[in-house]
Amino acid sequence: MDIALLAQRLFRFEIRRLLLILGLLVCVIVVSQCFSFPYGNVFLFSYARNGSTVVNVVTFVNASTSNLNNSEPTEVYDGDFVAHGNKALDLDGENGSEIELEHEDNDHELADDNDDSHKNFIFEKGVSGESDFSLKKETDSKHNSTDESYRNSTDPTKSMSSSSSEVRNQDGVLLNVSQGIFKEDIRNLDADSVGNVSQTVKAQPNEKKTELWKPDLLMLNGSSKVSRVFISKTGRKKTTTISQMNSIFLRSSLSSRSMRPQWSSARDRELLAAKQEIQNAPIIRESPELSASIFRNVSTFKRSYELMERRLKVYIYKEGKKPIFHQPYMRGIYASEGWFMKLMERNKKFVVRDPKKAHLFYLPFSSKILRYTILGKKNLEPYLTSYVKEISGKYRFWNRTGGADHFFVGCHDWASWITRKNMNNCIRALCNADVSQNFKIGKDTSLPVTYIRSTAEPLENVGGKPASKRSILAFFAGGMHGYLRPILLHFWENKQPDMKIIGPMPHDIEGKKMYREYMKSSKYCICARGYEVHTPRVVEAIYYECVPVFISDNYVPPFFEVLNWEEFSVFVQEKDIPNLRNILLSIPEEKYAEMQSRVKKVQKHFFWHKEPIKYDLFHMVLHSIWYNRVLQVKTR
Repeated sequence: MDIALLAQRLFRFEIRRLLLILGLLVCVIVVSQCFSFPYGNVFLFSYARNGSTVVNVVTFVNASTSNLNNSEPTEVYDGDFVAHGNKALDLDGENGSEIELEHEDNDHELADDNDDSHKNFIFEKGVSGESDFSLKKETDSKHNSTDESYRNSTDPTKSMSSSSSEVRNQDGVLLNVSQGIFKEDIRNLDADSVGNVSQTVKAQPNEKKTELWKPDLLMLNGSSKVSRVFISKTGRKKTTTISQMNSIFLRSSLSSRSMRPQWSSARDRELLAAKQEIQNAPIIRESPELSASIFRNVSTFKRSYELMERRLKVYIYKEGKKPIFHQPYMRGIYASEGWFMKLMERNKKFVVRDPKKAHLFYLPFSSKILRYTILGKKNLEPYLTSYVKEISGKYRFWNRTGGADHFFVGCHDWASWITRKNMNNCIRALCNADVSQNFKIGKDTSLPVTYIRSTAEPLENVGGKPASKRSILAFFAGGMHGYLRPILLHFWENKQPDMKIIGPMPHDIEGKKMYREYMKSSKYCICARGYEVHTPRVVEAIYYECVPVFISDNYVPPFFEVLNWEEFSVFVQEKDIPNLRNILLSIPEEKYAEMQSRVKKVQKHFFWHKEPIKYDLFHMVLHSIWYNRVLQVKTR
């Protein structure tokens, strides 16, 4: 018995000693890491819980700028920061906060709960000779609003005291900033002519009030030179240029990928006959109603449009309960889907009551109302799946083609995501036309984002100054949504007098008037992506006769099937933002004048009318759906 008791005591002693040794080992490892990491700049943060402060991911890499692609990073250290509000942010990136329905009119884009906007910025600092780089990190727990902090960060008189340590590198420094989603986090990088870089981080405490998640504001001040900006898009496909999109469209029109129907119908044969007529359309050089210069092929468009007017029949499913179905919402950022639904459901020319006579079948739901009616993004897809099961069980038309002759019109950011499985075979008219996110050129069609403030006067304030009286080279104003806009402002805010690149403008009457005047007085209007690729600035630019400048990789422009966007707009890749002004200045005045005149000609195709007229926005949306179906149709 004594031996057993002795053994038990000895065992407990050994366990304690083992735990002590492990604890000492952990302490040694932590201390050694602090000394082994360069200059002791180590941040350790755990996963943020409810009520935690705002954090982000920052990585600093020492590398050679002279041979960026081949050089190996000599030193790397990072720290994980996670943003958090009063709603949980789970590991899948889903933001549990709900935005009030009426709030979406206050700005142009809302954050996507599945948003993959964790992007990497790499600023390549162009320096010569031996340079000293001083890195400073500071935190401030005092609360400031995002906009106020952003303004204060540019004021050197408002900087705080800091501790610093030196990072010396003769070849230069790469700053790699991986942006997370968070409410209020201001990171300011200051650099002088000799290459001294200081960083200020203001971590804001959590508030109880639910707000829009806002991106990190990152900027370099001083006389430093940044030669290139690299944007690494984690988890996304490579960039597809506008010329590559053109090639994809041409291939899709030659070889359809849609499934063959289970049985052929008279409607299929009618579509095949229309396809032959479109392909053999008589050549026209100009039309009194159409400008050939803005179309890919004005002959095929005119013939296709005429056939649509004469032959197209659409059946609208009666199933589905309000407000998600059959109840259009016609104001705000997502107004396009509401206007189309309203005009389609009361149309007597195209709509038929007998589904056997229909070439196309319309699924009349609002992605916007669905978003705010069914809580939880993961519940939206099953909701639509049950709807598809209902109509496929009641009617035979969905099963015949697998949904290939069905279509819907959705403008909410999530519309592409919640239909990627159950409605993937449908023709999807989407505002979020991201070719890297399952948008299929040749089948799906890009829906214009029309920000309607007044349903009574949807075309108020349309027009602008003539080309010769536009004194501003380029204009942009808007909220700092997504990863791209902070970069745009970093390079061009208050840099050149002819580059009017600013942040959010007041939402009062005077602020909105000033916004319109800037657009009407600018040669080029910057259409920079927000949380997603689409933006209402494209249509706004057209309304105010300003040449659109797309800075949104992988965005498919509206009516891509028929319009030749390169004739009246400019495409700038995101990586070329530092060269934006040079790109615009390189365009000859004659070329700009031609583009601006074509903007005025394309204008009528983007107008909503309470009573649709020929070639207006309602008919253009319907035509793109018809045209894609005709090109993709197959028979048994």
